Amino acid sequence: MKRLLIFLFCILSLPVFAQEPAATQAEATDAEAFSPGEMILHHIGDAHEWHFATLGDEKTGTHFSIPLPVIAYQPSKGLSVFSSSNLAEGKAYNGLKLEHEHLVSEDGSKVYDFSITKNVASLILSAALLLLIFTAVARGYRKNHGSAPKGIQSFFEVIITFIRDEVAKKSIGPKYERYMPYLLTIFFFIWFNNLLGLMPGAANLTGNIAVTMTLALMTLFITLFSSNKNYWAHIFATPGVPKLLLPIMIPVELIGVVVKPFSLMVRLFANITAGHIVILSFISLIFIFKSIFISPVTLAFGLFINVLELLVAILQAYIFTLLTAMYIGGAVEEHHDADLQMGGGDASAPAHGH
Repeated sequence: MKRLLIFLFCILSLPVFAQEPAATQAEATDAEAFSPGEMILHHIGDAHEWHFATLGDEKTGTHFSIPLPVIAYQPSKGLSVFSSSNLAEGKAYNGLKLEHEHLVSEDGSKVYDFSITKNVASLILSAALLLLIFTAVARGYRKNHGSAPKGIQSFFEVIITFIRDEVAKKSIGPKYERYMPYLLTIFFFIWFNNLLGLMPGAANLTGNIAVTMTLALMTLFITLFSSNKNYWAHIFATPGVPKLLLPIMIPVELIGVVVKPFSLMVRLFANITAGHIVILSFISLIFIFKSIFISPVTLAFGLFINVLELLVAILQAYIFTLLTAMYIGGAVEEHHDADLQMGGGDASAPAHGH
């Protein structure tokens, strides 16, 4: 697939070079002014203002953005709360300034930044959206108890039932109910924020390594606090392994405990960020080549990747939730769970001989 894209890119680029044998000084200046890397990093990174669009030139055009609260604490000056508009265009305010979206003091003293950045604002917005939607779903359940679901309830009931029956029950077993709130929360939180991140001017929340790390740590802590003696016995006394090999196996098993949530963190972060970078890279080609021949092709590929990202949005939420359920299931598994055929058969089947 990569070779095909490179081949198509080379073929479609030929007319561009053929019709522009020599670039003028002005064109060279414009080409230097546009930095694809800077543009991409600006869109996928966090910021102290929520920028939506720019009409005209980047420097002289009209910017549509919402300033966000800056909350900074300096041991020497105390707490400062003001609008991020005071720091726009490299300006300093109250001894503070922004350097590559990092809040620093002019005198070099320590600054603790508790600001409401674009990602934080997006987090609050998505949390409010989830509360609003699932409050309506819960209200529908109470109202339509014993009858067919209606409205928004009918849409989400299928998804909730799928997570319960195909993820929680099969991966965790009889104790699945106590973990359903967490599994549903992370699934819908990741899915909603993946979709919100595809909207123009939106924040790249699930493409932030701090957010995915927090979700992975929550999974790790729930797994460890839910673990039983059978779980730790498999780590410190792995069945079927000679005792002479235990000094090697125990560190490997302990590393595996940490690597599992680490893989959750990296997988979600890398997939979401990579999708945004690819889409923005295709858009950047329009401004780099400035040709009517390349524009339709880059727009077509960009649209295709954007549609593909809609599938990736729910797929990454499902994978994160499924692996979380599997890790929890391994921690709470009892010796007789093999007889119950957890993970492969009916979770409600009676144990043999009972």
